[in-house]
Amino acid sequence: MSLAVQTVVRPASILRRIFRSPTSATGALIVLVVLATALLAPLIAPYDPNLQETANRLAAPSTQHLLGTDAFGRDLLSRLLYGTRPTLLLVVFVIVLMAPMGIFVGILAGYFGGIVERVLMRLTDVVMSFPRLLLAFAFVAIMGPGLLNGALALSLTSWPAYARQARVETAALKRSDYLAAAEMVGIRGIRLLWGHVLPLVLPSSIIRLALDLSGIILAAAGLGFLGLGVRPPTAEWGSMVAEGTQVIFDQWWIAAAPGFAILVTSLGFNLVADGLRDILDPRHD
Repeated sequence: MSLAVQTVVRPASILRRIFRSPTSATGALIVLVVLATALLAPLIAPYDPNLQETANRLAAPSTQHLLGTDAFGRDLLSRLLYGTRPTLLLVVFVIVLMAPMGIFVGILAGYFGGIVERVLMRLTDVVMSFPRLLLAFAFVAIMGPGLLNGALALSLTSWPAYARQARVETAALKRSDYLAAAEMVGIRGIRLLWGHVLPLVLPSSIIRLALDLSGIILAAAGLGFLGLGVRPPTAEWGSMVAEGTQVIFDQWWIAAAPGFAILVTSLGFNLVADGLRDILDPRHD
């Protein structure tokens, strides 16, 4: 069967099939809660996340501060709620930069072949030869800490996997009767790549992207943990874990709360990714 023969799955159908599975429905519910928290943080946070009360520093969880306070007397629950924002923003920036870059390079290499493929794939191999996180940390160290710099660093080190996958699929499509028929009726160039190749490459790229989301969240938290993420006093889960490790034996909840948030959010995206793989990948049973 030609790779071009695929069932078109509508977004509404995808949502219905995700919520039919208990595991993917649980993941979708977790993701929706995290998204709602990021949007409604100013309304549901009990305190200003940057408000310091030094007289109440390192307070244990209580009715006044449900998750306690940090070393500066800031309410942990409020900072945890606001911390969803930079984490999700960084994930969105990485997605917008990483996937299109990799897919674009892969489609060009797979369709044109020859010298174009050799140059683009050697560039891809060079980037893939470095450990992704170490290379991202090096980029951020050079460009300076910050949300956009962190997203750019993770994007520049994560696109090769998408390029290689898109190149293999595009090369197979190039030999198919589907593209031959499209070229016979005069569809060529950008119009062919955009309207006929890209839609057939996207499903597998979406699956890979969904599976990579939890890793992106962990990498973002790693940047924050090392002080290379958003700048203080902005609340961010990775930096909150780093602050909590300094007093982890006496006030363990300071590191445990953001660590648990990272764990649950990563788990939610993983469960949703499994559901998307079942729906979009016809080869997966």
